[in-house]
Amino acid sequence: MTITARAAPRYSGSPSTRSLVDATGLDESQIVRFDSNVPPSPPPYARAATIARALATVNDYSHGGHPALKRAIAERHGVAPENVVLGAGSGDLILLIARALLRPGDEAAIVPARTFSLYGIAVAQAGASVGGSTPALTFTCRPNNPSGELLDLPGARPLVVDEAYAEYAGVSAESLGGEDLVVLRTFSKAFGLAAARVGYALAGAQLAAELNRWQAPHPISTMSAQLALAALHDPPHVGAQIEERERLHGELQRLGLAPLRSHTNFVFVPHEDPDGLADALLQRGMVVRRYEDGIRINVRDRYDDDALLAALAAALETPWSADSGAPSRSVRYLRATAETAVRVRLALDGSGVVLASGGDGLYDHLLEQLAFHAGMDLLVESVGDLETGAHHSAEDAARAVGDALDRVLADRRGLQRFGDATLPMDEALASAAVDLSGRPSSVIGIAPDPGLARHVLESLAQNARITLHVDARGSDAHHTAEAAFKAVGRALRVALARQHGAGVASTKGVL
Repeated sequence: MTITARAAPRYSGSPSTRSLVDATGLDESQIVRFDSNVPPSPPPYARAATIARALATVNDYSHGGHPALKRAIAERHGVAPENVVLGAGSGDLILLIARALLRPGDEAAIVPARTFSLYGIAVAQAGASVGGSTPALTFTCRPNNPSGELLDLPGARPLVVDEAYAEYAGVSAESLGGEDLVVLRTFSKAFGLAAARVGYALAGAQLAAELNRWQAPHPISTMSAQLALAALHDPPHVGAQIEERERLHGELQRLGLAPLRSHTNFVFVPHEDPDGLADALLQRGMVVRRYEDGIRINVRDRYDDDALLAALAAALETPWSADSGAPSRSVRYLRATAETAVRVRLALDGSGVVLASGGDGLYDHLLEQLAFHAGMDLLVESVGDLETGAHHSAEDAARAVGDALDRVLADRRGLQRFGDATLPMDEALASAAVDLSGRPSSVIGIAPDPGLARHVLESLAQNARITLHVDARGSDAHHTAEAAFKAVGRALRVALARQHGAGVASTKGVL
C-alpha cells in the first residue's frame, strides 16, 4: 500500500545549538542565539516549585481543559472564559484556525505578503490557496515578523490577528471585538516561556466554541498550564528590552547599517549578502535569522547585544567600540545540575556591572560585592531548587562563578597571580590573600558566619582552582561576611592585574 500525502510547504525552523557547536567547533556556552525572538533568560517563576503540583499528578489527564488558566486569561483581557481557546503556542492555533475555517478550494489572504511563513503552510494544509479578492479568511501579523513594522489592520473579515509581539508595541486589536475576529497571543515571547508551548486565541463565544470543537484533546500539558498561570500573576515588564532595542538600533546605524524601525523584540537589518554576514557571525558564536535580503536580530540585553555588535564590526571590518569599552577577558558559562541551572557571564576587565539572581538575596548580594570590588562585570542567572533553602542555589552559583573564572584564566599567563587586601566594615575587619595557583585550596574563617558564607567562598575557590585565605571577625554576621567578600574581591583585583610579559609568575614557568 502506498500512502501519498497532500503537497504542502514545510516550516523551516532554526538549527539546534548542538549542530551549531559541531559546525563551528565552539563550546556550547559560546553560542548566543539571536534568532529566536525570546528574552535572554527564563522568568523567575520558571522553577520546580511552580510545576510541583502538576508533576504530582503527571500520570493523569488535565480533566476539564484548564479552567483556572482560561479564567486568568479572560480576566487579563476583560472577556469571558468562553472567549478563550488554548493551544500549544500560537503556531498550533494558526493551524487549528485554518483547519476549522477553511475548506479545500477556498482562498485565503495573508497580509502583508512578506510575513510569518506558517500562515501559508496552514492554508495549504487545509487544502486552500492564497489569493483572490474575496478571501474566506485573512491572516495578519501585527507587529509584523520579520520586519517589525506596525501596519494598519486589513478591513477584510473573518480576520486573524497574530499579536505574538503585542506587548512590545503596546497596541492590540482585541478591543474591536466581533464574531469575525480572532486575536492570537502567546506566552513564548514577552513572558519567556517558549519551551512550555502555550498560546491562546480570543474570539467571540460562538467562534471560540467552534475552534474548541476542532482542537485536539489536551493541547497543552498541566506543567505548561501552571507556568502560564504563574506568568499571568507576574506579567512581564518589557520597558528595559524596548529601551535596549532602541539602543541597538542606534548602534547598528553607527556600523553603517540601515535597520528597520521595530515595534517588537527584534530588529531587521537589510543587507546585500545576508548569508555571508550570518556565516561570519556564526563563526564568532552569534546566531541570527537569515533571509534573502537581510538578517533578523533578537534584542537580548546590553551585554549580549554588545558582543553581537563587536562581532558585526569585525565581520564588516568597521571600527566600533561599546560606550564603556568592550571587555577583553570574558566568558559565558552554563552549569546545570539536578537541582539548579546557573548561567554566568563574566568579564575580568569590567566596569562594575554586577547582577546576581541566584535565588537567595544575601548570597546574591555577597557575590555582587565580590565582583564589584574585583573590578569585574558579573551576571549570574539561576533557576531551580529554592524550596529546600539557600544551600543548593548559593553553592551552585558560587561554583558556577568559580568555573567561569577558571575558564577565563586559562593557563594564567600574564597575570600578577598574587593579591591581598584588608578591609574594614564598621565593627568588622576582614583580610584576604589570593594565589591564582591552579591548585584549589582554602583556609577561611568568618566569625560570626550568617550561615553559608564560608562554604560559598570555599566552593568558589575550589572550582576556580585558586588558593584563598580569609580571616574575618566582627559582631554582626552580615557585616563580617560582607567585609570578607569585599576583601576577596579586592585581593582578586590585584591578582588579576596584567603584568609585563606573557609568562606565569612562577620560577617553574608553569602553574
